[in-house]
Amino acid sequence: MTREADRNRMVSRQIENRGVRDEAVLEAMRSVPRERFVPEAYAEFAYDDTPLPIEEGQTISQPYIVAVMAEALDLRPGDRVLEVGAGSGYAAAVIGQIAEHVYAIERYRSLARSARVRIEALGYGNVEIVAGDGTLGLPEHAPFDAIAVAAGGPEVPKPLLEQLAVGGRLVIPVGDETRAQELVRVTRLGEHEFEETSLGRVQFVPLIGSAGWALDGASAARHRAGGALRISELDRSLLVSLVHDGCEPFGTFEQADLGPLLERIGDARVVLIGEASHGTSEFYRMRARITRELIERKGFNIVAIEGDWPDVAAIDAHVRPDVRRPPPGRAFSRFPTWMWRNEETREFVDWLYDYNTGVWDLAHQVAVYGLDLYSLGTSIDAVLDFLRSVDSEAAEIARIRYGCFSPWETDPAVYGRAVSAGRLEACEDEVLAVLTDLLARRVDYERADGASVFDAERNATVVREAERYYRVMYRGSRESWNLRDTHMFDVLQATLAHRGDDARAVVWAHNSHVGNARATEMGRRGELNIGQLAKEAFQGDAYSIGFGTHEGTVAAASNWGEPMQYMTIRPSHQDSYERLCHDTGLAGFLLPLRDPAVPELREALLEPHLERAIGVIYRPESELVSHYFQAALPAQFDEYVWIETTDAVAPLETEQLVGIPETYPFAL
Repeated sequence: MTREADRNRMVSRQIENRGVRDEAVLEAMRSVPRERFVPEAYAEFAYDDTPLPIEEGQTISQPYIVAVMAEALDLRPGDRVLEVGAGSGYAAAVIGQIAEHVYAIERYRSLARSARVRIEALGYGNVEIVAGDGTLGLPEHAPFDAIAVAAGGPEVPKPLLEQLAVGGRLVIPVGDETRAQELVRVTRLGEHEFEETSLGRVQFVPLIGSAGWALDGASAARHRAGGALRISELDRSLLVSLVHDGCEPFGTFEQADLGPLLERIGDARVVLIGEASHGTSEFYRMRARITRELIERKGFNIVAIEGDWPDVAAIDAHVRPDVRRPPPGRAFSRFPTWMWRNEETREFVDWLYDYNTGVWDLAHQVAVYGLDLYSLGTSIDAVLDFLRSVDSEAAEIARIRYGCFSPWETDPAVYGRAVSAGRLEACEDEVLAVLTDLLARRVDYERADGASVFDAERNATVVREAERYYRVMYRGSRESWNLRDTHMFDVLQATLAHRGDDARAVVWAHNSHVGNARATEMGRRGELNIGQLAKEAFQGDAYSIGFGTHEGTVAAASNWGEPMQYMTIRPSHQDSYERLCHDTGLAGFLLPLRDPAVPELREALLEPHLERAIGVIYRPESELVSHYFQAALPAQFDEYVWIETTDAVAPLETEQLVGIPETYPFAL
């Protein structure tokens, strides 16, 4: 296949099919040879649907993102455009196919030089590459009709706003941290009037510069904290002493005495247990150990995890084979597979299977449920399978209604973008009709297959909520985050109600979900989470436990959808809660925060500090910006588990599962 054919296929499959409709942008993407803008070693991957590494540790953006930003700029033939973050020069070349003139600024002089050589070699005479601080713009060439910023800043740089012409458009990723960036378009309506529109959640490298993030981590921290975050040595010494005296030390997590923790949990109905990363073995194993104690000694009978409902149903069917049939298909097959398909989770599932085997009353066996909503396609299949077994006519009606999603079931984000752009009618009414009909016929369906009705209702609810989620994700990260965590809390309440008045639940999710959002930067951004909602609903009957570590290894990816890597965790930042815990010199401990042993501890730790959060993505090169946020730990959690050095989870490989029955939840 020729390079021209590769480009045409890229535009058709990766860009046009995802909702980009500006013909000028599509033609520009067909015209510019992307292979000329990547290192020779990566030329064969030039038209893959992914960002690629370039010099100076930077990347060339995914083709789709380049097209989305170009379309958002609403480019016109006579426009003068400024691009901040030229990189290899590819985006500037694409924009130059439409605009009259493009000025592109690159912070790295070596990148600017190589981009200039490429641009000149291709004869793009209307594109000019300069080296400098892009956050300051190019006032000598202002005003600009459009400004594109290819890196994420804490806010829109004021110099760029000043250099935007009236009627001009500026597109930039903005957010307090990499995982919370929103792509926004700012339109200048008048001399002092601007209109801002959110284009959805994105992930970009940090925007370094005088009006962006500072290059050195400490300065960036001061910027984020308004200059008030630094901890004096006197304060640090006092805090370390209070933590040391107020904690319950242990050598290894297996040796920890959990008796006092169980006493503090008391009669709580919901215990939320977090993790500071989605890929740390000790977090998973300690969480499982606490959960086993809650099940055996306090009668907890629900484990609700941050996983998709149909995937987790495979676990539940395995540990309760007399209650639930295993769903079809392979569980935990979407990115990030290692999050639950790992040795640590398998150990707990095997233990729970053995435990339930000894519980003769099926109503008292421990159930496992999935809280998340990413399973649009598999939940649709589950609803249709159920209806076909009990009501063939309703199944056919539901199939027609769900056909509204075709052909986006496997890539619902494309559906959301198309609806958001007004190019497709939403499926909201159709999915609600399926759920409403199912609930209306619950009594009849319970007679036909009572064991499966609740599962079908939850899957139909997932479809409804997933449809909403993929629509609102293009309106902003706050709205989509809140919808997702509200859904997770609704699932928790539904499972408690389903299991009866005596039901008690353990929640497994990331710290960012189980800690009270009101005590963190999330709350200031208007975001909530399941931890906050649980506190508001259950008051003292909800007990939350957070985790932290200083250093070690973690299983994570560099970007969404990329392969898992074993990464080294950088030592914790000097102004973080993690560094205070490290400075105690202890290998691990439990730290009571709701009712601390040292009365002064809670008040002292309420002063906000940085806290680290690693999800399935880890970017150590920009860790401060990408993975730290401000929090007030005692208001966020009731208990904190510290493990000084940690190791990555062990993903399950195919050969480890040979000979295991097909009904096993992790069978391949």
